[in-house]
Amino acid sequence: MPDRPEPHDAADDAARADWSAAPIRLAANQPPARPYRGGAGIARFRGLPESEVDPYTPEDFVASVTTVHGSDHVGLTELAPGLTLRDAVRADPQGFLGPEHVARFGAETMLLVKLLDTAERLFVHFHPDDDHARTHLGEPRGKTEAWIVLAVADGVDGYASLGFTREVSEADATAWFAEQDAGAMLAAMHRVPLHPGSVLLVPAGVPHAIGPGITLVELQQPADLSILLEYDGYPGLDASTALMGNDLHESLQALDRRAWTAEDVARLVGDPAAPDDTTASVFPPAADPFFRAERIRTSEPVGLPAAFAVVVVVGGSGTMASGSGTLPLAAGDTVLVPFAVGDVELSPGLDVIRALPPRP
Repeated sequence: MPDRPEPHDAADDAARADWSAAPIRLAANQPPARPYRGGAGIARFRGLPESEVDPYTPEDFVASVTTVHGSDHVGLTELAPGLTLRDAVRADPQGFLGPEHVARFGAETMLLVKLLDTAERLFVHFHPDDDHARTHLGEPRGKTEAWIVLAVADGVDGYASLGFTREVSEADATAWFAEQDAGAMLAAMHRVPLHPGSVLLVPAGVPHAIGPGITLVELQQPADLSILLEYDGYPGLDASTALMGNDLHESLQALDRRAWTAEDVARLVGDPAAPDDTTASVFPPAADPFFRAERIRTSEPVGLPAAFAVVVVVGGSGTMASGSGTLPLAAGDTVLVPFAVGDVELSPGLDVIRALPPRP
């Protein structure tokens, strides 16, 4: 259950609006039976026992109104028994999201934050953009995402594979998929070094994979949509599930098969911010239509204006003060801050990521 600065009757239903009146500290929310191994890095980050980690829970859906693909409930954040964050937001969109956000986007948060940890290399895949998702998958939006790396396991050469180094024909991609030739896929992609603090934007359509031993914070459009070029060796996956039930030709229309230069890749790299500094936007400007993030390291109190935000405490300890009271914070905490909370103040000694939806 999430922690609140003031007591809350868990029997209250979604019609109550007071869930938006105070910051909400969130527990881990890791959907089971994901198709790749991981999760120990999330336990380390949250200060939980690694011995209890299910090896197929590599993702923690934080402040989630998004379900995993194919489910109507798995992935949703639960505020109280029988009350999901999705229901609470729909019951009180102005309180959670603010009037300007609601005027532009309706009762949609427009954001999913994840903690993600890879115990093995993540398969080569890509995500559809909005047009492809609507036209071919019956979904309202696609998935652009971005990463902020928290940790790289000891002895691991951290990396991501991203974007093709040469023009890839549909025939090439078709052959790779048919033969499940992961070596050829990876050989045709840029290898991007990752280390703690690395920031990388991954636009919809761009092929990518994440190496093993990486723990990161991911911001993304709120959709669980992945098209896999590689599926062999990952439990529960086959040619049909890899393509989300569509045919290969149709699916490959969403793939960015262009040759990306090193300069193109460099433009996807963001700025993690210098110590004791606040960055208005961690990600490159191309992320702004989809989501925003600030990296805040506090050497003195920092005031933050009212906004729907997800705060991930990367390091240090301190407090978040608001009109509802004072919430203690420590590394590994994840906190949802509804708009109705108003302005908040972070105390000195904190290192946080503040995730935000696109500007209304």
